[in-house]
Amino acid sequence: MLLFATLLKAQDLKPLPPVPTKYQQQWQEMEFYIFVHFGPNTFTDKEWGAGNEPEDAFNPTQMDCKQWVRIAKAAGAKGIIITAKHHDGFCLWPSKYSNHTVKQSKWRNGKGDVLKDLSRACKEAGLKFGVYISPWDRNHPAYGTPAYNDVYINTMKEIFSKYGPIWELWWDGANGEGPNGKKMVYDFHRFEETIRKISPATVIFSDIGPDIRWIGNEKGIAGETNWNLLDTAGFKRGNGAPETDTLNSGNVNGKNWIPGEADVSIRPGWFYHKEEDQKVKTPEQLFDLYLKSVGRGTNLLLNVPPDRRGLMTSYDSAALMGFKKLREDNFKYNLIKNESVQIVDNKNQRITFHLSDENSSTFDSLPSSNHSSVYIKCKEKKKINCVVLQEPIAMGQRISEFKVLLLNDKDEPIREISGTTIGRKRILTFDQTEISGMSIRIDQSKDLPLLSEIAAYNILLSPVTK
Repeated sequence: MLLFATLLKAQDLKPLPPVPTKYQQQWQEMEFYIFVHFGPNTFTDKEWGAGNEPEDAFNPTQMDCKQWVRIAKAAGAKGIIITAKHHDGFCLWPSKYSNHTVKQSKWRNGKGDVLKDLSRACKEAGLKFGVYISPWDRNHPAYGTPAYNDVYINTMKEIFSKYGPIWELWWDGANGEGPNGKKMVYDFHRFEETIRKISPATVIFSDIGPDIRWIGNEKGIAGETNWNLLDTAGFKRGNGAPETDTLNSGNVNGKNWIPGEADVSIRPGWFYHKEEDQKVKTPEQLFDLYLKSVGRGTNLLLNVPPDRRGLMTSYDSAALMGFKKLREDNFKYNLIKNESVQIVDNKNQRITFHLSDENSSTFDSLPSSNHSSVYIKCKEKKKINCVVLQEPIAMGQRISEFKVLLLNDKDEPIREISGTTIGRKRILTFDQTEISGMSIRIDQSKDLPLLSEIAAYNILLSPVTK
């Protein structure tokens, strides 16, 4: 660490704003976690309930949140976010602010509480617990009036006080009619202020953050160019959000650090439908989504809906375990971990130990913001088809154009892979190539380019991921 400290002092490196808060940075380290869509829609075979479904429609016969958590943890997920209240307004806990809840259902004789069970199971297993609380409520009689903003704030306070700590709060942008046929003008400013006051460590998701943004599609795919930066002035959640291509790629000079989250369902629908049991995404498809989400600097939020028993099915569980195995097997051995790594420019070169130490908090600087490079010489030839690069995001996102040059034993380029942004993690895949070395050249950077990790792998690329 002495070399690292010396470099920092000599170059007086400073973060390039905007930069993540400590809670955003902790969130970005999580990479992958589970979404759970569960409620009356599970039993009525709908995706969006009308709000007039009888409470007794919700009646899982074998519900076991510990089973959900066991499967999520075994799959390598770091947390679970549940649809505590979807657009139909049905509350999965006995809320004081609604008459459309588990308390009014026959499930467990009105004594059941999904949030209590799940938050406790997550805590026991060491998983983070998050909630989706739809602002849209097609059941509540106050919806469409100013009084509903107070109802919604009280609802959030109730959940946070009874089931916290809550790591992520998920706001859907949908806004439609309530029982009186009116749409709602949400007071998101008050909503946000409330959460900041009662739970400052909670990160908040919506189209425009304030902490996490939607990636612009529900396919789980981030842009190949993906800035963690976004301009939000003049935009609103829902219909007033930025264009989806902007959400997908961010803004190169955005004024706010709002990284992307890529949400996608393991099935065609978000809620459980029996006819989709044979349509669960394969491990290979999930791995491809990982490469196109986490591998492009976002987190992956994968929906796994419980069935009418209140259990995750064997179909989904098998796919998740296969997905976990692919991640473990493919990224087990960094083939350049013990190789010589040098930072070079036209005049100088120096050895660095930070770029393959498997510690994303250490990093090194390149000599200039244009056409500086990292050179790696292999002791023996290696076959690779994947390179992983990381920037130290606590110092801001800087690099906007780079090339990976694969070299033969004469240090001549035999393959060139071009890229734009790196961010927290960039995973590049290509046809298998035998190399004697490689060079990462930074062609454009907003400030002095910094890298924290470089790795190379020979992964099992299926036809899906090629």
